[in-house]
Amino acid sequence: MSQPAARPLALVTGASSGIGLQLAKQFAENGFDLIVAAEDVELDDAVEQLRALGGAVAPVSVDLTKRADVERLVAAVRGAGRPLDAAALNAGVGAGGAFVDNDLDAELAVVELNCVSTVHLAKAVVRDMAARGEGRILFTSSVASQAPEPFQAVYGASKAFVQSFAMALREELKDSGVGVTALLPGPTDTEFFDRAGLTDTRLGASDTKDDPAQVAQQGFEGLMKGEASVFAGSLASKAMGRLSAVTPAPLATKIKRPMTEPGSAED
Repeated sequence: MSQPAARPLALVTGASSGIGLQLAKQFAENGFDLIVAAEDVELDDAVEQLRALGGAVAPVSVDLTKRADVERLVAAVRGAGRPLDAAALNAGVGAGGAFVDNDLDAELAVVELNCVSTVHLAKAVVRDMAARGEGRILFTSSVASQAPEPFQAVYGASKAFVQSFAMALREELKDSGVGVTALLPGPTDTEFFDRAGLTDTRLGASDTKDDPAQVAQQGFEGLMKGEASVFAGSLASKAMGRLSAVTPAPLATKIKRPMTEPGSAED
């Protein structure tokens, strides 16, 4: 991928599965070459799927909770020998359960991946795009960013951080040629709930989660249109997100508790 090419280039993090993989597919299907990053072994399978859609795909295996790996990803992007036209900063993780009981290292890893690595990677991407006067950045936020999340306290706070950060950058960059969009999915049918230990909650056990392909398509289209925030997924998820945004935080938190409390799946 070191030679100039007519196809635009996109970076997608957390691209091995779920919304990240579907975002990468959206870019590939719309004529982009790709740099895709993830930590797990599923990345190899994802790359095969993406290459089948046409275009070049360069995988970078990185653990973005490690700052040296973030720098390695930045070096891979800059070493591509061509400008980065779009970036989907999608990598994220959750940790369900009561804060008093949860493992400290697990929750600090949520902050490191969802917040610290996002800022770290965005610093390089934004500076390079702003210097060129062109580019698009999609941040995967969440409807969880709109109100506090009991029993996902750190995760919800991390997504509130991402949402605030994305909207602040959008305003700062409005005259620079660089567009910023936040993607706010509702509950989506991905590995997130297993990995976050939320399968015993009503939210995690629900069989009405959104299709990640639908979420990614709506996010990609919103990015291309230059929208600020995209509440993605089903009509119900979109309504939930918008309602959370206007509901007073104490009330929204009480409403969410029965969905996220450990053991609530059995109620």
